Amino acid sequence: MKTPIYERHLALGARMTEFAGFQMPLLYSNVRDEHIAVRTSAGVFDVSHMGEFIIKGREALDLIQLLTSNDASQLQIGEAQYSCMPNTTGGIMDDLLVYRLDEDQCSAGEKAYMLVVNAGNIRKDFSWIQSHNKFDTRVIDISDQTGLIAVQGPSAVEMIQPLTDHDLASLKYYTFTKQRFAGCDNVLISATGYTGSGGLEIYADNVSILHIWDSILGVTSNQKIVPVGLGARDTLRLEMGYCLYGHDINEETSPIEAGLGWITNLKKGVFHSSHIFSKQKEEGVVRKLVGFTVDDRRVPREGYVIQSIDHEEIGMVTSGTFSPSLEKPIGMGYVNQGNNKHGTDILISTGRKELRATVTKMPFIKI
Repeated sequence: MKTPIYERHLALGARMTEFAGFQMPLLYSNVRDEHIAVRTSAGVFDVSHMGEFIIKGREALDLIQLLTSNDASQLQIGEAQYSCMPNTTGGIMDDLLVYRLDEDQCSAGEKAYMLVVNAGNIRKDFSWIQSHNKFDTRVIDISDQTGLIAVQGPSAVEMIQPLTDHDLASLKYYTFTKQRFAGCDNVLISATGYTGSGGLEIYADNVSILHIWDSILGVTSNQKIVPVGLGARDTLRLEMGYCLYGHDINEETSPIEAGLGWITNLKKGVFHSSHIFSKQKEEGVVRKLVGFTVDDRRVPREGYVIQSIDHEEIGMVTSGTFSPSLEKPIGMGYVNQGNNKHGTDILISTGRKELRATVTKMPFIKI
């Protein structure tokens, strides 16, 4: 599959790769330069492969409360929330964003939300939601009609401000607005992102998103916004300790193990696997997701065994990369409880070599 911006990526000379069934840009120049551009100025990502569902109806909130771990009842119109969608056995179906939409197009008594899910989980998530929709609520998949661009970096807001009359700097973290942007109407602009460097995410229909992409790259400023691929998107999120679905979290990991207890609100009432998470919070878990830095130049890879300093197997690497900001390899992985204390010396076994590493508090860098 291709996003609406696919041809633009080719024209920019992007190296393309398959990701979650989509042809996506891996990089345009090189990962390090694109990464540094986002950390120091601004970069633009095509993330139109992500999925979007509209949840609309009198009992829309009831459905979302059953499906997700965070408390969506706290959301006011114009606010977003990070959450996860548990299965019924203590694992994670997906991690996602929940947006509380305005009710202009709702009937009396209805509420409207948008769920933003991972590209590889669109069909699975939609089927899961439908199978549990016993409420007076409609579930609409708008993924194929919706484009999404992320403009990230400390200068991002200032650099794209000329494209709208709305004061973008007034958007607080995890809030959003619908505005005219780059000459396009009904554009949802959200103060969210997956890099930790600030910026915005922009949702629009497929025709508008192409024009918005061109406008962002063509905006006049002292320093141009650079296009950024999936390679730097991964190094940026990993420096912040953000989980990647299918790697650091999946249907076999619980949010408590993954350090996502802060989005697991047990006070809101019963939701899928809430009894399991309650027990885990009370009794503790067997393993925990940790970050680590490597005292070597070799990058830790997913699947590498994590050992104690005494060569006892204690866990497994789930993500690893070379951090352009720290100029050293970093990674994440699950280790047995008791080995997760910050500063603990560990070994990463590559099969042929053992890399010395240290359990490190996340995020790895401070912005």
